[in-house]
Amino acid sequence: MAKMTTEEILGVFEEMSVLELKEFLDAFEEKFDVTAAAPVAVAAAPAGGGEAAGGDEAKDSFDVVLADAGGQKIQVIKEVRGLTSLGLKEAKELVDGAPSDILTGASKEDAEKAKEALEGAGATVELK
Repeated sequence: MAKMTTEEILGVFEEMSVLELKEFLDAFEEKFDVTAAAPVAVAAAPAGGGEAAGGDEAKDSFDVVLADAGGQKIQVIKEVRGLTSLGLKEAKELVDGAPSDILTGASKEDAEKAKEALEGAGATVELK
């Protein structure tokens, strides 16, 4: 078996769909008994301290929270699926269980785009 270079491995990942990447990540975490979210939690920790000292301008990651699905639940489910790698059943459960975290640790730009998309579908959304 020939060893792949980093560039070759990245090329494989570039060709994968979001769902395929999610399945790979789950399998990787299980195989090596690791959690890919751990570095995010460590990186987010300083933002909390900066927020207390400097206010909102120091905050660099946001959670997109679906407060209420509104009257067009099917459209909201479609948007949730587009923003995440969730299947139909999981997205429906998130929407039905509102308030629910849709994205966590997102950049301000990504969080605002997600909020706009969900509100466009009729949902009530909060950024935290």
